[in-house]
Amino acid sequence: MKYLIAGLGNIGPQYELTRHNVGFLTLDRLADVKGLPWESDRLAFTSYYKHKGRQIHLIKPTTYMNLSGKAINYWLKELKIEPLNLLVIVDDFALPFGSLRMRPKGSAAGHNGLKNIEETLGTQVYARLRFGIGDDFPKGKQVEYVLGRLSEPELAELPLIMDRAISMTESFCTIGIQQTMNQYNQ
Repeated sequence: MKYLIAGLGNIGPQYELTRHNVGFLTLDRLADVKGLPWESDRLAFTSYYKHKGRQIHLIKPTTYMNLSGKAINYWLKELKIEPLNLLVIVDDFALPFGSLRMRPKGSAAGHNGLKNIEETLGTQVYARLRFGIGDDFPKGKQVEYVLGRLSEPELAELPLIMDRAISMTESFCTIGIQQTMNQYNQ
């Protein structure tokens, strides 16, 4: 069984530790924990490992957030992976910081990365791991908040939250989305 795990974010040092990049940061942590190298490949940074008999392919799209669907679509086809075996790790300000929720499908809820994936794949039916970044911003300052750097307290909490996200990702690949949601969703 093959799986594609896509962590969403924006490339470039100015975005590195921003709330919008928690998908990238989570996959970076996974690669560090597993000792995996990243390769610069077509439309994404890629990595790969095996876990409990599953082939897990990781991508960090280099298309920028708003064109994430282009990279995901390319890699699904290139690796011959069905959208049911796709998991997208994405920031979500509708959830409190550190809250993690997996869903088998859903709307983009205004998230431009998810909107583009939905448009490119032609479906809302793909798993996503929503990583709560909170909504501690004044009215009209959503973009500044999402693209803002994580605070020191958030950075201190981040490793434990990312470790939980990694456990959820591997659970998705081994026991499936329903059992993973039952076990982990907060």
